[in-house]
Amino acid sequence: MSEPVISVNDLGKAYASTYGKKALLRRLIRGRPDGDRLRWVLRHVSFDVARGEAVGLIGANGAGKSTLLKLLAGTSRPSEGQLVVNGTVSALLELGLGFHPDFTGRQNAYMSGQIAGHSRGEMEAVMPEIEAFAEVGEYFDLPVRTYSSGMQVRVAFAVATAFQPDVLIIDEALSVGDAYFQHKSFARIRQFRESGATLLFVSHDPGAIKSLCDRAILLGAGGVLQDGEPGQVLDYYYAMISAREDEAEERDELGEYGKRSGNGRARMLDARLLGAREVNSVDQPIFRVGEAARLQVDIVANEPLPGLTLGMTIRDRTGYDVFGMNTRRQGFTDIGMRPGERQRIEFQLPDLALGAGHYHISMALHDHDQHVAGNYDRWDQAVIFEVTHGSGIPFAGVAALPVSVSVAPMPEARDQSEASEAESAVDREAISR
Repeated sequence: MSEPVISVNDLGKAYASTYGKKALLRRLIRGRPDGDRLRWVLRHVSFDVARGEAVGLIGANGAGKSTLLKLLAGTSRPSEGQLVVNGTVSALLELGLGFHPDFTGRQNAYMSGQIAGHSRGEMEAVMPEIEAFAEVGEYFDLPVRTYSSGMQVRVAFAVATAFQPDVLIIDEALSVGDAYFQHKSFARIRQFRESGATLLFVSHDPGAIKSLCDRAILLGAGGVLQDGEPGQVLDYYYAMISAREDEAEERDELGEYGKRSGNGRARMLDARLLGAREVNSVDQPIFRVGEAARLQVDIVANEPLPGLTLGMTIRDRTGYDVFGMNTRRQGFTDIGMRPGERQRIEFQLPDLALGAGHYHISMALHDHDQHVAGNYDRWDQAVIFEVTHGSGIPFAGVAALPVSVSVAPMPEARDQSEASEAESAVDREAISR
């Protein structure tokens, strides 16, 4: 095996948990922070990254992802352990943070490039490409204080990627950019990958992790919890989140968590969105367009409730209703005749024909067809999931409608073509005579 481009061995980073004159005095006397008063963000972290590999770093807020990237980029020093980076590094941590507001975009581009170690001549050679990629027009020669945050991201990203590094480090830096520039930036990142650059990428977007990375590392509790194929690591991460949510719900029986309401005469005990396979009993938070899904809901009626109905509504990230259905409309006029007996209701969705994006499912146990009257248990945002583009043709919107396209000449064009062919036939016949 070739030498790894990144090698991390027993790495740790700690910050002083106390400040002030006394803490400074203790540090001056000891020559280091007081070990009993340190807050460890990372500890005993070890992994290697091969040249050309793309690794996604995931984890909850405060897991140490950004701290690890700063250590790898050299903007922070470790408190213990070793790390080795073989090659040039370009880090997109906080784009535009070092820009001077009174200097123009062009002047800041020159300064940022020279701080990164590039000569004035090298920056002059790539400046036209930086200006063209940023697409900020005349603002490139105006003070940065006149820029929007998105414009700063455009210029900063263009500068940071003007030269291809051996290692490219990205920390959710593109999240503030507009959709057009995000697509453009990801295209450049993929171009770097195809050219052999090593990528370390922090993102809360599972679709981006799966698309860009061939490996994922889950950080938590100051260390590495999982390291492996992105899909498996993401599944473990979401299972961990689900377990925490279950604990939170158990602590609040009245339903403050998850926006619960109702009189409690019937109750939903659990809800899961599963894949198509019967053997798959684990929540699946990510689906591809057109993939089959099953919504399972466990319920119990605490008394005889003739007409008990379970309804579900899928909503997009803005809260707009995308699709709704209930058991009564599917022919089950009563699901509450056996009080105290738990039942499992399953909505089968053989074709999740939704556009790429984030969605949630809200549900209600109610009387007959309307949930306004007889509201027994209403559970908003009971299930959250994401849909990503599959192998089919990408499209826009929230509905994956079947589409076919045909191309043919307009009737007038066909008539003229047929007339021309007829005239040519007459001419050929006249010549033959």
